[in-house]
This record gives sequence, structure tokens and C-alpha cells, in this order.
Amino acid sequence: MVDKKAAALDRVFRALASSPRREILRRVARERRTVTELSGSFKMSLAAVSKHVRVLEDARLIAPTIEGRLHWCRLDRAPLKDARASIDELRAFWGTQLYGPERFLTGDTTTQKTPVRRKK
Repeated sequence: MVDKKAAALDRVFRALASSPRREILRRVARERRTVTELSGSFKMSLAAVSKHVRVLEDARLIAPTIEGRLHWCRLDRAPLKDARASIDELRAFWGTQLYGPERFLTGDTTTQKTPVRRKK
């Protein structure tokens, strides 16, 4: 059985793999927008933008609000925090793995891990 948290993280990374979806997230991060407003920013049909929005909603990156006939979208940052934590974990692991051969070749026997630099 696949861990629910891992499956959610897979959906986030799958959603982020698309350039139009990343641009949609940039736009709704600044202010909430309707799907119709979003579609005016792209050279694609309203139906195509709606499909991208559904993928982002499935990944819980967009929190939808429906007011009458308007479908509003706003960014939900929580899944991005989980994705960032996963990336930081991988960076820390691979940072220590990649410095291993260098330590061996230079005779460095310390087991101190290389600190991970984070963007601010």
C-alpha cells in the first residue's frame, strides 16, 4: 500500500512538472483569480486551462471557491512546504553522498556532514 503522504507528494511534483501550471500558481499566489481570468493569460482554451486547474486542485496546490458561476482559485502553500522539505531532505542526503569520494581521496576521516545551504 502506498503511503498517503508519498502519494500526495507525487501529485504535487506531477502538477509542478508543467510550465503552464507553474505559471497559474504564480498568478494565483499574488491574488485569487477566476478560471476565466486565468485563461485570458494563456494561448489555450478555457477547457485546457480548466484541466490544468483541476490537476492543481487534485494536488491541493489550489484552494477553489465557488461563488455562483465564478470558480475562484487561490494558492495553498501547505503542499509546497511538504515538497520543499522533501527536496531539502534529498539535498542533505546527496550532499553527504557526493562528498564521500572526495573525503576518501583526500584522506579526510571525519564523519562531519556538509551543511546544506538554504535559499532565503
